[in-house]
Amino acid sequence: MLRIAVQSKGRLYDDTMNLLSEAGIKVNPSKRTLLVQSSNFPIEVLFLRDDDIPQCVADGVADIGVVGENEFEERQEDAVIVDRLGFSRCRLSLAIPKAEAYEGLTWFNGKKIATSYPGILRRFLDKNGIQADIHVITGSVEVSPGIGLADAIFDIVSSGSTLVHNNLKEVEVVMQSEALLIGNRSLDDEKQSIVNELLFRIHAVRAAQDKKYVMMNVPKDRLNDIIAVLPGIKSPTVIPLSESDWCAVHTVLDEERFWEIINKLKELGAQGILVTPIEKMIL
Repeated sequence: MLRIAVQSKGRLYDDTMNLLSEAGIKVNPSKRTLLVQSSNFPIEVLFLRDDDIPQCVADGVADIGVVGENEFEERQEDAVIVDRLGFSRCRLSLAIPKAEAYEGLTWFNGKKIATSYPGILRRFLDKNGIQADIHVITGSVEVSPGIGLADAIFDIVSSGSTLVHNNLKEVEVVMQSEALLIGNRSLDDEKQSIVNELLFRIHAVRAAQDKKYVMMNVPKDRLNDIIAVLPGIKSPTVIPLSESDWCAVHTVLDEERFWEIINKLKELGAQGILVTPIEKMIL
């Protein structure tokens, strides 16, 4: 049985539980249950505070865990990054009052900076030769300059709306962060085998994200032109039709360029274009 540590609430909890569900792993969490076993996969989920997950994985209380890269970097625990999961993206940035003129990092010399991530901030300041006072806060860091508690803040930024609301501006991005799957360094062969199966499923789910399966009928005399505009995973599938002058083409398109490519296909004579979402994709 493999034990995975997951954040007990919040956006990372939602994204992680959705990923497990899409990977076919059934878990029925309860607000009053700390440890829940899957009904169809050899895994149990341990719900923890996000800042406790790196240490629990490093100490072997959990075998693997899903944690924000920001927390993993802050805690500096002896665990390994198993995979980057690509969701819950954000950044850690320095922000100052909007009215302040900013010309570079030297602005922070002699200033007081409020943060919940003193380790990351101290390493960044030391690397850049900046002498500043770090004021550790757990909670609403962004209000600190407005109430005179600090001159600036170092905090998580997603959309930036919280900074705007508190009359702050982002001036330095220190690191990018996303959800990580981290692991204990001493997993036995049985647990590693379960991790490998979990990764296989996760990669199949992620490979299908933002992808569409497209089927269309195309005139044979335009087939080469149509294939030339298709950025499929490999070559598209071409199937003969009962009408000798036509064939069917099946391919996979990225959501980002979908409409651009569909319009080109129509211009080249493609007809009966059918588009379906992809749930899983094994590469």
